[in-house]
Amino acid sequence: MKRFAFGACAVIFCALSAAGPTPAAAPDLRALPMQFELRREGPAETCGQNCRLWISAVGAITVDTPRDFEAFVKNRNIRGAAVVLDSDGGSVLGALALGRTVRRLGLATTVGKVIDLAPSADDDRRARMMPRAYCESMCAFVLLAGVERHVPAEARVLVHQIWLGDRRDDPTAANYSAEDLVLVQRDIGRLAQYTVEMGGTIDLLETALKIPPWEPMRLLSRDELRGMKIVTTDDAAVEASSAASSAPSLANGSRAVAAERSWVTIENAGRLVLSRKHPLTVEGDDIGWFELAFGCGEPGKDYTVTYVEQRRGSDAGRAPESLTEVELALSGKTLTLPIVSSRPGDKPSELASLASGRVPAELVKALADPRARSLSVETTSSDNATMIRIGNAGLARGFPQLVASCGGQAIVRSSTLRREAEAQPR
Repeated sequence: MKRFAFGACAVIFCALSAAGPTPAAAPDLRALPMQFELRREGPAETCGQNCRLWISAVGAITVDTPRDFEAFVKNRNIRGAAVVLDSDGGSVLGALALGRTVRRLGLATTVGKVIDLAPSADDDRRARMMPRAYCESMCAFVLLAGVERHVPAEARVLVHQIWLGDRRDDPTAANYSAEDLVLVQRDIGRLAQYTVEMGGTIDLLETALKIPPWEPMRLLSRDELRGMKIVTTDDAAVEASSAASSAPSLANGSRAVAAERSWVTIENAGRLVLSRKHPLTVEGDDIGWFELAFGCGEPGKDYTVTYVEQRRGSDAGRAPESLTEVELALSGKTLTLPIVSSRPGDKPSELASLASGRVPAELVKALADPRARSLSVETTSSDNATMIRIGNAGLARGFPQLVASCGGQAIVRSSTLRREAEAQPR
């Protein structure tokens, strides 16, 4: 049976070895299945009779998490406790079952990190809560289950679409069956029913379902947290925080055409480039498309990279503002591509942009490794910003051909890229 996930799609356990007495690195608890700890607020002399009881819930939500939580709370006095969430999401079905258990037990919810204090003389386990934490994807729906719900000003709640977990790394390159569509729609229905059941508004689900897996997760503002009924208590002095993807939608209702669903090799005059087209979206609405291509640079040292974009405006007859920056993030490095041109296209409401630069050979090689996952393309203009994550499907197959082709000096581009490169710089 296929399973869907918000945010965390899979949990991978890696065995690490170390030579000599060097201690092993501490595991990232958020990457492990969700773990629970019961702690009383402290120090006791500070909070006195008002010390709160917390259930720390850190890690990825799996299908087993509801059962683990039931086993954890069994035979424990958790009356009046708050579940403190720090999670990047996970299984849809697991989160819904966990949320219903939280509601049945009459527990409150919040977002934070529970940090243990030094043990006291009577070995009383006390802790403090750090508010700077993240509740991502399906975690937001668990948060909604609390009978009382609070999100500190420093905490962040982010949402995203559901997707098939085994195809999340490169969703536009994957194949989908009729059965897949049935499963998606079934779980969307379950999410809608759950949201209403927990007293939330359908705006939460509607906002989450706007964000495809290649865009960054959507940060909910303070106003949205209140309006969606995610919080029941709020700090009056908290200033409204802006959403991570607050730029207005620029879609005109049409769908962008992106012919290549994976990286492909394109031959020209005996030389190759590796090229990939991808929809350009803002909160899931198509505003155009872009093409990214790697070509020959200095052999053994670097490759050229060219970014071509067609973007539509929201107003008829008015093009978006020119791009001011294009950045690539791959293998932990961020590269800025100089903009060659960015000006109105064939239609007055369109913007055609071209940027190009060079990427160190080792970064492209690392991206082509099947164990790698994706790169991110971020663009900035005065009226909008986009960030798109694209996978590496097909790159491992085409990269050896590109390496073999780059023995000479000629640098080639696809037909689309050649046409755009002829444009005069702005």
